[in-house]
This record gives sequence, structure tokens and C-alpha cells, in this order.
Amino acid sequence: MRVFRPVVVALAGLAFATTLSVGEAFAAKGSFIWLGPHGKSYLVENPPNGRCLTMGQQARGARNATKTPAVLFPGKKCKGRPVPLAPGQQAPRSAPFSSVRFG
Repeated sequence: MRVFRPVVVALAGLAFATTLSVGEAFAAKGSFIWLGPHGKSYLVENPPNGRCLTMGQQARGARNATKTPAVLFPGKKCKGRPVPLAPGQQAPRSAPFSSVRFG
């Protein structure tokens, strides 16, 4: 019984470490930056891949400083004609968007 407990603790620790590294794989590494109201800059660090991020207010001039392609959408909830934004690419300052998805 004394050997069983350390083995269970070690396996649980291994499972936790694996979960952390897998979770990090589903994030776009880097920053996504955009301009909000009054030209104020906003950013998201390591945004999640595959999820639609809807902007809560006016957004324009997106810069994709992640290592993952992003897709900008004119409508909320990733609706409308998609506009791709490659890693390191910046949209024009005047280009508005309402939502974005990575990956």
C-alpha cells in the first residue's frame, strides 16, 4: 500500500503536466493588437485557437503579432466576409472588424 500512493501521485503529476503542455498548444503564441475608441491600443496575449473572439467595442487596425494566421470578420460572432491576416501582418488603421479567429 505504501508503494501504491507514490505511484498514484507521480501519475497524477504526469497527467497534469501533459494537460498543461497540450493546453498551450491550442493558443496562438504572441500578441494580437488593435485600436479601439479614441485610438487607444488593446492587446490579447496568446489568444486561443479556433475560438471566435468578439470585440466589445469599436475595433480597427489589427496587427497579428502571433505565429498563427488570424481571420478578421466584419460582423459579431465571426459572421460576414472573412479577411485573412497572416502572422506578422497588419491591417490598415482604418480597417474595422468586429470579431477574430485564430488557427
